[in-house]
Formats: sequence, C-alpha cells, structure tokens
Amino acid sequence: MPRNKWDQLSPLTRRLVMVSGAVDGALKLAALVDLARRPAEQVRGSKKAWAAAIILVNSMGVVPLAYFTRGRRQSPTIV
Repeated sequence: MPRNKWDQLSPLTRRLVMVSGAVDGALKLAALVDLARRPAEQVRGSKKAWAAAIILVNSMGVVPLAYFTRGRRQSPTIV
C-alpha cells in the first residue's frame, strides 16, 4: 500500500491526524506534570522509567493513560 503525502490526504483525514496528535501531546504533558509533582512514594515503579516511557514511546495516549490508571498510587482520602 503506497503511503500518501499530506497534500494527498482528505481534509477529514488531516483533521483526524491533527486532533489525535494534539490529544496525545496533551495526555503526555498532563502525565509528565503529574509525575513531576507527585512524590516518589506515590508512584508505582521508577519515576525515571515512567518519564522515559511517556516521552519516548509513540503510543497514541496508551502510556500516559497507563500511568494515570496503573502507575500512580492513590493517596489516602481525607474525610
């Protein structure tokens, strides 16, 4: 299957590529900010490993979502 150049893509496809890239970037940024602010005791695993995975893995949002769901320890709720 030949690869299309940007100019050959339909406007809908271009829009979907841009929106998905923006969502992935926003998720990565939010995960990195949370990781930087969270104490190491509240992170499952190494903060450096999580940061490397969030930055380096082209995941379309999967790695940041994994961090938010599995990588953070829940802080005790204050009643």
